[in-house]
Amino acid sequence: MYMLVMVLDDPTRLNEILDAWTQAGVPGITIVESTGVNRVLARQSARAAYAGFGQIFGGGRVGHNTIFSVIPALEVAEKVVAATESVLGNLSEPHTGVIFVLPVTQAWGLSPHTANHQGES
Repeated sequence: MYMLVMVLDDPTRLNEILDAWTQAGVPGITIVESTGVNRVLARQSARAAYAGFGQIFGGGRVGHNTIFSVIPALEVAEKVVAATESVLGNLSEPHTGVIFVLPVTQAWGLSPHTANHQGES
């Protein structure tokens, strides 16, 4: 099993990415709002008047979405990357996102579909 993680640069593309991941065979997806250090530092150095205006009208939110799922095999990750790039373009281009995979040695509470494939790689 593996944990598939993506930091999506443009949150307005989230629904498209969720559809692409689902079509690629991801059994369940969790989404977290997140912000990178560069965006935090840029926001801190912004003019106080502009930052205040954005906060009043809700336009001051700047961030990412971090999307993750436990998947049964690396082949699923490869399908997800292809599906994601069909939506966003090449991930090595700026302002797209980053995807990575981590091994999961043990997990509890997974759906039977994912848990049945624990021994596959």
